[in-house]
Amino acid sequence: MLMVRLQRIGKRGQAYFRIVVLEHTTRPKGKYLELLGSYNPHQKEFKAKKDRIEYWVSKGAQVSPTVNNLLVNYKVWDKPKMKSWKPKKKEEVVKNEVRGSVKIEAKVEESKGTQVQEQISQEQVQEMIVPAGN
Repeated sequence: MLMVRLQRIGKRGQAYFRIVVLEHTTRPKGKYLELLGSYNPHQKEFKAKKDRIEYWVSKGAQVSPTVNNLLVNYKVWDKPKMKSWKPKKKEEVVKNEVRGSVKIEAKVEESKGTQVQEQISQEQVQEMIVPAGN
């Protein structure tokens, strides 16, 4: 499957992107079929060949969400924006204090904005309590 996507060029800290069409399995810095434009995020310059992008899309090429959103932002075409990323699920360690100086750690998973805490039974708490004299 062909993809219209960004190819990063430029030095470290000075990113510059090409808009290219290439096979989706090809590594991003590899050879491309055609150069369709460029994007300089530092100077907010965006150049794209709309007719060539539409040609490749008509041949079945998919446009990456980032390229699609750039085309929409710079008013190259009037298509809806796509969601280009989704946040990763976080796993945190929460410390609960039980009976003075003994601490129990429980993992907390965050899914869709709600937190679900792992239940610790009273027997597990008794096993974890160590007398202060040791």
